[in-house]
Amino acid sequence: MSKSIKKVVLAYSGGLDTSVILKWLQDAYQAEVVTFTADLGQGEELGPAREKAEKAGIKQIYIDDLREEFIRDYVFPMVRANAVYEGEYLLGTSIARPLISKRLVEIAHETGADAVAHGATGKGNDQVRFELAVAALDPSLKVIAPWREWDLNSRTKLIAYAEQHGISVPKDKRGEAPFSVDANLWHTSSEGKLLEDPSEEAFNEVCLRTCHPEDAPDKAEYITIGFERGDAVSVNGQALSPAGLVTKLNELGSKHGIGRLDLVENRFVGMKSRGIYETPGGTILMTAHRAIEQLTLDRGATHLKDELMPKYAKLIYEGFWFSPEREMLQAAIDHSQRYVSGEVRMKLYKGHALTVGRSSPNSLYSLAHVTFEEDEVYDQKDAEGFIRLNALRLRLIAERKQRLGEND
Repeated sequence: MSKSIKKVVLAYSGGLDTSVILKWLQDAYQAEVVTFTADLGQGEELGPAREKAEKAGIKQIYIDDLREEFIRDYVFPMVRANAVYEGEYLLGTSIARPLISKRLVEIAHETGADAVAHGATGKGNDQVRFELAVAALDPSLKVIAPWREWDLNSRTKLIAYAEQHGISVPKDKRGEAPFSVDANLWHTSSEGKLLEDPSEEAFNEVCLRTCHPEDAPDKAEYITIGFERGDAVSVNGQALSPAGLVTKLNELGSKHGIGRLDLVENRFVGMKSRGIYETPGGTILMTAHRAIEQLTLDRGATHLKDELMPKYAKLIYEGFWFSPEREMLQAAIDHSQRYVSGEVRMKLYKGHALTVGRSSPNSLYSLAHVTFEEDEVYDQKDAEGFIRLNALRLRLIAERKQRLGEND
């Protein structure tokens, strides 16, 4: 390890791992440590993080409320793309990392630090996400990843180190943690330990944000979500800020048991992992956004977006938010949202968020064209030539097979 590091900005939660990392950085690098704690709507009291940092002798402590920026500048652009990783995952952990990384770099510049540090392990995706983001934003900064350097490779060793250096260890940390949890305003993610056997049902033990669907109200609830240029702006006619809107949808989704997911995913580093995710408001919002696009995007734009989406989602998952290709895709996606405005009516019931109606002043839906009744705008005879032209290449291929005696 380099001994030339003078000041490090640490992504700090105040938990056992990052508290140990804080002290370890001071000892191993003889460096001044600046702590940064991001409020992304994880629902935890952040005061203790400040108190622990102060007790550790930290002079520069940053605790930033980033909830609005998180939803407005990271989640909403992702929603415009309808981004879903491997068919199901709404990217709640992935999309938070570029914002945390950006603020780490900004604080490094503000404080004159020459390094940043994170608590991600050497097995997961987060180490990649943090470090790719830092490389894109300031490649001159050193990134310190203690889990890849130290020998504190067990909970027992961490606790022993903490006790040796006077770091308080909560009682619930002395035993083996049943699973790890990452939370923000968009989702919760739980994985590891108790959850490592993918054959075992885990919702009952894990879910923190949603009720069990079978315990949800027996009466459905109807809500209306308003959109302007691809972004949700209101719920039931009430204008809300980005973070306020997601908070409101989280309350509704939680009440009705919406947004639970048990997923075995492919990590970027190569292994499979099993996670339990809760994205109540996000599940409602993504469904509603799809519904308003059904009215306002034409077929070509819709199908192209659907082709681009897996690539876009993969870029977010793998940590390439600040890459030129993600920015290129975002420009195309944002251009597609010009007319994506209107209202979507949703039915929330026992774990389901169902679209039951949508309307838009920019609708491309034409009742005059699709009606089964008599109309004056569509000549059904035109379909004959349309079909004949589209069948031409298939006919030529079939005739060649007949000529060559091929029956398959």
